Parts: sequence; structure tokens; C-alpha cells
Amino acid sequence: MLILTRKVGESIAIGDDIQIYIVDIRGTQVKLGIKAPSDVTVHREEVYLRIQEENKRAAEVGKEDLFSAEDLIKKRQP
Repeated sequence: MLILTRKVGESIAIGDDIQIYIVDIRGTQVKLGIKAPSDVTVHREEVYLRIQEENKRAAEVGKEDLFSAEDLIKKRQP
């Protein structure tokens, strides 16, 4: 893990396309500004983890789902 010290108004560059700005510091909270290309998604960690969990859940396919899909395909075939 890289640890950097920054002051309000300073920034960090990640590659050529991403900049993270220190916007404000109040007590134990740091407000960040993030400039990234539109094709790069940026989430708070807890949101990102929830998205990952939902994606895993959506990818799980039970036997009943497969049989139901098979039945639908058979019904549509002439």
C-alpha cells in the first residue's frame, strides 16, 4: 500500500487519466474530488462491495432455473 501525505488543494495522479483532489479536511473526515474518464466507474467501497455481491447472486443459477429455461425453449420450438 502506498501512503501519501497531501494538503487541501493538492492532488494525486493515478496513471494519465485519473486525479484525486483533497477538497476539504474536517476532523477525521477527508473530502475527495475525483476526476476520471466517463468509462471509469467510481464508487465508495461499501457500494462497490454491494454491487459485487449482487453480481455474484445474479450469476448463480439453480437447477430449477435451468429446467424452466429448457422447458421454455422446448415450447417455442416447432
